[in-house]
Amino acid sequence: MDADEKRRRAEEKRAGVFADELAKLRRRRAALEAKEARLLAEAYALTLEQRSRIGSVSSRERDMPLRSMALELGMAVRVNDRSMQTQMHDAHELVERFPQTMEALSEGRVSRAHAQVIQDAGRVIEDPVDRASFERIVLVEAERQTVPRTKTYARQRAEVLDPRPLQERHDTAIRQRRVWVTDLDDTLSALTIVGGNVYIHGAYHRLTTQGTTIKNVDRAKRRASAAARACAGAGSDAGAGSDGRNGSGAAFGLGNESDGPGEDAEPWFDERTLDEIRCDLALDMLLAGSPVIDPTDPTTGGLGAIRAEVQITIPITTLTGVTNSGAELNGVTPVDPETARRMAGTARVWERVMTDPITGVVTAVDRYQLHPSQTRYLNARDVTCRTPGCRRPAKLCHIDHSKDFALGGKSCNDNLCNECARHHTLKHATNWHVEQLPGGILKFTSPGGKTYDSHPPSRVAFVPTDDGGLAVAPF
Repeated sequence: MDADEKRRRAEEKRAGVFADELAKLRRRRAALEAKEARLLAEAYALTLEQRSRIGSVSSRERDMPLRSMALELGMAVRVNDRSMQTQMHDAHELVERFPQTMEALSEGRVSRAHAQVIQDAGRVIEDPVDRASFERIVLVEAERQTVPRTKTYARQRAEVLDPRPLQERHDTAIRQRRVWVTDLDDTLSALTIVGGNVYIHGAYHRLTTQGTTIKNVDRAKRRASAAARACAGAGSDAGAGSDGRNGSGAAFGLGNESDGPGEDAEPWFDERTLDEIRCDLALDMLLAGSPVIDPTDPTTGGLGAIRAEVQITIPITTLTGVTNSGAELNGVTPVDPETARRMAGTARVWERVMTDPITGVVTAVDRYQLHPSQTRYLNARDVTCRTPGCRRPAKLCHIDHSKDFALGGKSCNDNLCNECARHHTLKHATNWHVEQLPGGILKFTSPGGKTYDSHPPSRVAFVPTDDGGLAVAPF
């Protein structure tokens, strides 16, 4: 056996060792995730006990134990409390309704992702005996198949055991239709619409048809331009007329200057792909179109008169073109400089944001149109809800007194912060306390005595360098 063959066999053997070690690690991870699920399930069960002792019929008040627990656990592991609340519910459901799957997860025979697809597909099966049968059958597949294949198989089995007719399932599912935004990289965002499949496919078909029509018009324009250039070339070869111009120029529409661009003008062609056109059409119609159903007074313009509104924070150096640093949309996602400048040119309201030259924390704002200065300052300082993990824009939040006004708290900037309706309500309905420290730092104290700090978003300033680049400001 030569050296190359020995090396090949040794490398193949190492691959087998890697596979064994990876499998062991995945089994350990599954066992840990099973422990975490049991812990979250216990926490959820505790909130159910607390809820049962609340005599109020108000659903909001009865939800406070769960909200408070989710916020406590979420802050501990830096997870949004809404996400934590969902994780707690899913863990409780997994432990209580899918014991076979939970056992397989604890033993490392399936991953948490496998367990999740079994849970998602099987939760529609109400009968415990049928659900246990479903678990047993699907787990055999899950232990030897990937998550996507297990998901397909689980859905097929659940369809057989689901006692509800299709119409009833549709009527339930359609109540979950919604729209949400997901911010992506490089100043892009995704608008996701979940609705009835007939309408979603119909909307997509309409966008495709409109986009294809635009592409067809562009192709015809390109063919006409190519034919005109070919004829122009042939006419030049034949020689100029007695007036010194192309003899066939009139046939190509080369008329007076007032008729349009001159003969040397370069025609404009649509270089967008069909996907780009579909996106542009959808946004145009959403931003400027009128809905079919409009219950408002048509004399006031109706829903079609409502226009989109966004808040963009743009450095003055970007606005003036000195630098190309990006701006910020709603305090959450970056905006490219060109778009920021274009939108600034049509803005009805301007705000000037002043920052502390040492800490970079916003200290004051100003704008031409009058507005309560404290609200402007707090929105600029906080950007979003100040509860750790929450990203709801400040302009959609409540201005909350850290120390209650009824208890002597002053209405000054050092005692005010932005809290979304969910967390504002939670603070006043439970034993969560908020103390504001210097520099806009908030100290949250949970009912369990744990403390969590919330710092205002930092402001990093950039200045142009001699070589045309950017550098962090030395202050």
